[in-house]
Amino acid sequence: MSRWRRYVTARCPVAAAILLLTPCVAGAHAVVYPQRSEPGAYERYVLRVPCERDVPTTRVEITFPAELRVLSFGEVPGWRLEVVHDTSGAITGAVWTGNLPSERFVEFPFVAVNPRTRSRLVWPVAQIYGDGMRIDWAGAPDSDRPASVTEVGDVSERGFNRLALALAVPALIVALVAVALVAIRRSRPGSQPAH
Repeated sequence: MSRWRRYVTARCPVAAAILLLTPCVAGAHAVVYPQRSEPGAYERYVLRVPCERDVPTTRVEITFPAELRVLSFGEVPGWRLEVVHDTSGAITGAVWTGNLPSERFVEFPFVAVNPRTRSRLVWPVAQIYGDGMRIDWAGAPDSDRPASVTEVGDVSERGFNRLALALAVPALIVALVAVALVAIRRSRPGSQPAH
């Protein structure tokens, strides 16, 4: 459990109950940003990987969508990069090895050329921990371990993001409950400092 969650649990039991029942989807996924891009664009992508276990992450693998043309990678201090090529020399994946402690995240930047037509880029990622545990972020959007997705199309289109809404509503409820509990606590007799 993160330090923030331990703090909330100790200070606001009701808010903690709501928080602990809310899935930590946003913080527990290997995600490629941006999640929307334009056809044919030379895009700077970033793979963000958090370490949610007490064991450090030591290896991260990504398989690039076949319709994407990866050109180059940014340096990430403390991490060694191995670029994977197919028989024609095209870049098909990447493997980073290093050490990512618990409650930290790392970002791996790379530049690629998007397909020229509307596409849905799916980014399968494997996260390997120091104890050998492997987590594959390669499932369907509604699975426990979904693959990150980038929609290639008109970025001016405002798509309705159900996942964002699903995360925002519980977060708003937690915030409102926490504010209410603080207000109630401060309004109790004896809770005000003496003058």
